Amino acid sequence: MLEPTNNNELPPIPGKRYFTIGEVSELCNVKPHVLRYWEQEFPQLKPVKRRGNRRYYQRQDVIMIRQIRGLLYEQGYTIGGARLQLSDSDENKDAHKNDKETLQDIRRELEEVMDILSR
Repeated sequence: MLEPTNNNELPPIPGKRYFTIGEVSELCNVKPHVLRYWEQEFPQLKPVKRRGNRRYYQRQDVIMIRQIRGLLYEQGYTIGGARLQLSDSDENKDAHKNDKETLQDIRRELEEVMDILSR
């Protein structure tokens, strides 16, 4: 997972289930209009919308916003570059999961071959 350096200076994320846009703004040191813009630019960022189109962010959203903030403000990525960086990390997670499943399948097949040979 990407760990931006200055995120250590941000306040800790409270143990709540949902956060308003104002709370997330303070937790991530990003203005609310920037958060709304990032929702359009980063498909991973999808806060829950309730009555009156009010946004409620979950803990993983706050973590994602901190990652985006780190990529843009601290590491100097453009919006497009940050989007690619985040999608690459998602693809790597999926690839790792597929690798693990493939290895488990190979192991099962080898165990079946060993059973056949030992008979």
